[in-house]
Amino acid sequence: MPLFAPVRVRGGRHRLHRLVRHRRRVVAAGLAVTAAALVAAGPQPGAAVPDPRRARGHPVADQVRERPGPRLVAAPVRIADAETVRLLGPGDRVDVVATGDAGDASVVARGARVTQVPEPADEAAGGALVVVSVERDTAHRLVGAGTTGRLAVTLC
Repeated sequence: MPLFAPVRVRGGRHRLHRLVRHRRRVVAAGLAVTAAALVAAGPQPGAAVPDPRRARGHPVADQVRERPGPRLVAAPVRIADAETVRLLGPGDRVDVVATGDAGDASVVARGARVTQVPEPADEAAGGALVVVSVERDTAHRLVGAGTTGRLAVTLC
């Protein structure tokens, strides 16, 4: 076997230095490829007009349904004792109590929020008016109780 000179590999370190020296070109090429991918993923010309509420690239999610809660209505209530009404203000919580002719009392509305206390327009009407926010069924009971008996409030 003939004698060979030792084999020396050159350029390995040189390639690494060349790559580091040209890193700006590599970063620029990477950014160009990313931009091209984003353009390709976007809306195509001639396609339907995209929905502006929809984020691009994401599937349209179902609309979140609001949980059906109690529907509150404003119910005017005439309280028999006008002096008690003067103690109330908007935002107060009250229980509305109905008293009958026999003296029996029953709670018609619990924890009703006072929304408005109008100024008394006529003293001859007896009592004072209060507007409370309650559910629709409770408002119906308040109207019925107000026609058959006297109403009073207790602060919660």
